[in-house]
Amino acid sequence: MLRNLMVLMSTVLLLCAVFCRFSSASDQFKEPFITLPHHYSQFDVHMGWNVTTDSTGTSIEGIIQNVRYAQMEQIEIWVSAVAADGKPISRTTSFVMPQRLNMGDMTSFSLKLPVAAIVGTKLIFTYKYEGSDGGDDGGVIRWMQSFDSAM
Repeated sequence: MLRNLMVLMSTVLLLCAVFCRFSSASDQFKEPFITLPHHYSQFDVHMGWNVTTDSTGTSIEGIIQNVRYAQMEQIEIWVSAVAADGKPISRTTSFVMPQRLNMGDMTSFSLKLPVAAIVGTKLIFTYKYEGSDGGDDGGVIRWMQSFDSAM
């Protein structure tokens, strides 16, 4: 009887340790999403980012999450800075690594504009990828989406 109780308690402790580890691993990216000041959410991706400006330019550091497809590949993020008068200032591109994100996976991205963006500058984000729900037909969807974010 005592041996069965010990085995049961060991099993419960092991399961608790496993589930606690998995939940804290998935929470690793939740906190950055919460702490990042800028957010975008659409049917296919969630994004969060921070913008910093110094004398060398404007840096954009963020996270992107695949929330739609079984697999998302060849992900690119472009950012264009547009002045308050509508004139383009600068543009940059990031190729997201790893090249494949499975459903629910997240990864970071980093972009650097060579000019310091000022208040009133609009950032136009464009992301592009190939999405697939898997299966034998190999159906791949090529998608591109844009959105604006004010400085």
